[in-house]
Amino acid sequence: ISCIMSADIKTDEKKQHFDDIYVEKTPVPYKIRILDALSYISDDFNREMFDAHILPWAKSISGDGNTLNFLDLCSCFGNTTMATIYGMDYNQIRENWKDEDSCVSIQGERRFPVKITGVDISQPALDYGASAGLYDSIICSNLNERATEEFASVNKAMADADILLSTAALVYLDLETIESLVSSFANGSGTNKKKEGYVLVNFLNPFALEKADETKRILLKHLDFVASRATRHRRMSKLEMENYPGEEWSLLELWVLKRRC
Repeated sequence: ISCIMSADIKTDEKKQHFDDIYVEKTPVPYKIRILDALSYISDDFNREMFDAHILPWAKSISGDGNTLNFLDLCSCFGNTTMATIYGMDYNQIRENWKDEDSCVSIQGERRFPVKITGVDISQPALDYGASAGLYDSIICSNLNERATEEFASVNKAMADADILLSTAALVYLDLETIESLVSSFANGSGTNKKKEGYVLVNFLNPFALEKADETKRILLKHLDFVASRATRHRRMSKLEMENYPGEEWSLLELWVLKRRC
């Protein structure tokens, strides 16, 4: 599948972007320049939110012999899937990705039976996740190009999903894209119609705050609110500190929502 890369990513110009990292074949540069250099601790909080509001349900459902469908939207190399599905913390992820040898496989176990689908604009990141055994299936798509076969495939995967994860990512998507994808998840497909399902998303601060509000309205239009939490995300880059004087950390607002059933 051919994917469109950095020129097609819609960005907040006050926010630092790392497009060159996403074309790398392994997550090692991502680990060094983002996880290490910017103290990217947010996956600890993503895991805690998942464990509090989604994991008990997932274990109870899968304990009956069911395999759940998990979709990581704008998944990149998969660090937040490692945090939520594998239960790995910030330092464990960094250790797993410390060099080209250690990152070849995931040094952990899935905590319940699950099929993981990674969706991203970066083919190299998805290829890494598939080769490391992190993703069972992948879809490479520029999600702001809604007339493509790949986008249709993503909408179908959203409808089939039991758990949707999208962290530090919705800011890059058009509101029309968010509406389409969230609607697909909310409506479900086949046996998923009117079946319980959960979403973990988060919103960046202080970036694109008005868009975050619009995104929240879309989520609440289609899904039921469960819980929220405010946490640190990562340290700001030099560019970001220049754009937001006096700030050292970017923040997150984490939300859990559920499918109406």
